[in-house]
Amino acid sequence: MAEKNALPVNVGIIMDGNGRWAKKRLLPRSAGHDAGMKRIVKLVRHAREAGIKYLTLYALSTENLSRPQEELDGLFALFRKYFEVYAPKLLSENAAVRTIGDISALPQDVAEKIAQVCSRSPRDPDFTVVFAVNYGSRAEIVRAANFAAELGGKMTEEGFARLLYTSDIPDPDLIIRTGGEIRLSNFMLWQAAYAELYFTDVLFPDFTDKHFDRALKEFAGRTRRFGKV
Repeated sequence: MAEKNALPVNVGIIMDGNGRWAKKRLLPRSAGHDAGMKRIVKLVRHAREAGIKYLTLYALSTENLSRPQEELDGLFALFRKYFEVYAPKLLSENAAVRTIGDISALPQDVAEKIAQVCSRSPRDPDFTVVFAVNYGSRAEIVRAANFAAELGGKMTEEGFARLLYTSDIPDPDLIIRTGGEIRLSNFMLWQAAYAELYFTDVLFPDFTDKHFDRALKEFAGRTRRFGKV
């Protein structure tokens, strides 16, 4: 029997369009990333108020690390600001901050700041924001496969899932991609097996709380069968 949707537990967002947002305004790409971070701050709060338990944000892919150093330096500066200014406020409100991906490739001070904040997260939060940083799903799956090979023996789907970065995070029920592209771009490929996908042309800095609510409303109107009739 098909299952009717309630509110998604975990919403993933591929935050695309910061650079194009800046280009349309004849601004440097860094201005687009800055506008995107400001949108993150407000969106995190709105998602929590809407009743979402996990919000997973694709903040930096493994492929993004090949971008010009000037752009990366700007992104790292924004990471410093977010984890120094905004993340501690979430912790004080019984929200957790998590990351998935290999943060060891980031500048040392950025990686240390992120790790410090995550380690201070409450053990029983009522909301969790997960940042995918230097994250690529294929690399994650290869990493898990190597762990599985070290363990030896046969591996079940459940056992393999426990070797992923998201071992204690629910799979996303809904994945939203802003910016007009219609693809997952190496984001949570294993975990998204039965996620509902929602694509919008709105560039991420312009993706308002109302746009987010519209995605939730469409999710609620879909029927999820999980392979059943």
